[in-house]
Amino acid sequence: MAHAGLSQRGELRQTQKLAPQMQQSLQILQAATLELRALVQQELSENPVLEDETMEISIEDQDLQEDDGFGEEFSRLSQMDEEWRNYMSQSRQTAPRSAADEDKRQFMLDSLVRPLTLQEFLLDQLRTEGVDPRDRGFAELLIGNLDENGFLQTSLDDLCLAHGLRMEDLERAKTLVQSFDPPGVCASSLAECLLIQLARAGRQRGLEYRIVSSHLDDLAHRRYPQLARKLGVTTEQIAEAAAGIATLDPKPGRMFESGNNSYVTPDVFIEPNDDGGFAVRLNNDQVPRLKISNAYKDLMAAQGDRREVRDYIKEKIRSGRTLIDSIAQRQETIRSIAERILERQEAFMRRGRADLKPLTMAQVADDVGVHETTVSRAIAGKYISTPQGVCEMRFFFTTGYRTEGGEDVANTSVKASIAEIVAGENPKKPLSDQAIVAKLGEQGVTIARRTVAKYREELDILPSHLRKTY
Repeated sequence: MAHAGLSQRGELRQTQKLAPQMQQSLQILQAATLELRALVQQELSENPVLEDETMEISIEDQDLQEDDGFGEEFSRLSQMDEEWRNYMSQSRQTAPRSAADEDKRQFMLDSLVRPLTLQEFLLDQLRTEGVDPRDRGFAELLIGNLDENGFLQTSLDDLCLAHGLRMEDLERAKTLVQSFDPPGVCASSLAECLLIQLARAGRQRGLEYRIVSSHLDDLAHRRYPQLARKLGVTTEQIAEAAAGIATLDPKPGRMFESGNNSYVTPDVFIEPNDDGGFAVRLNNDQVPRLKISNAYKDLMAAQGDRREVRDYIKEKIRSGRTLIDSIAQRQETIRSIAERILERQEAFMRRGRADLKPLTMAQVADDVGVHETTVSRAIAGKYISTPQGVCEMRFFFTTGYRTEGGEDVANTSVKASIAEIVAGENPKKPLSDQAIVAKLGEQGVTIARRTVAKYREELDILPSHLRKTY
């Protein structure tokens, strides 16, 4: 007998999730050089079939003779695994440094820079946005009220009362700051921080988002069966979602802690070649060179019907090859992007910032044959050493203008022109913003007066009435 108000229906839903191998590949693509080395060291400590060719490590001398019993064979394999880990640990602590090692160490020390604070990093992004000066002030207020982990230290209500502001203005500014990197910054709670990161990753329609938005306490206490009943899914699906949530950063601002030293290690070098042009060279010296140990290949070949041992080794080899392929793909992607940058920005390589051309990630993605988000991941935290100095790869991606002659001019080049125009003005009759617009027009650049005012402020150039001398 059917009960009133109750019904049952079947529903088919198609969901998309990344395989673990794809997740690892994306993590390696996005990792900066020092982070990549840390990831590889972790994998080396856990996977005994991997060898780092940059270190003189070999397990070829291990006794791999076959025993009659499977138990003894598997025990020997486990012992080799443990010996590998111990050797790696000791070698990192006691291995003497060669001259090449000292050169690399000095290179790292020479690359030491004063680390940016979280506030400085966010303000730099704010300056590159076309934001109304009033809205910029609201955003700066919020940035100044972030704690070391990137969370708002006070509520929007309190800020409205303290400064006599409207809530809608602060909410608009909050949305703006939350669009900046690192993802999750400017949140008022842990749940909001994680939801921002999920949304930025395009995961706002999945189970992870539902759990974080309404059931974070259950997740924190690992009440998986209860969560599964509430959300109408299996416990295994909850566990899988929990693993995905665990990859998010609950403290997005901590990478800027003052105690952390920041090293700038160029991933790419763009250098003059013998033909009068430039060439791209990857900094492969800083990237671990891995291989699969032949000793383990031989051991697996000798196992015959011992399926458990073969499967164990086969899985380790598969995992190792996936890592090796991911690193190779990372390097090839970075190389391809750098080559597109060189093609577009050769004038910058020769003459500097004033000759930077507009370039978008979408343009490079089309040329390289990847998605725009892949380009964004690949350039994150990466640096290029150029004849004009070491630059972040993101530096070369900027919008711009097209002159009357059909030439593309980047925003940075327009700013350089404004600075040059002001430097050459009569100090007793300084140029107004409208006069600067006219000067740029003579150069073929059509630009609005308010944009000139915005660029002038970003260049720390005073208005004309304050530049006047008597």
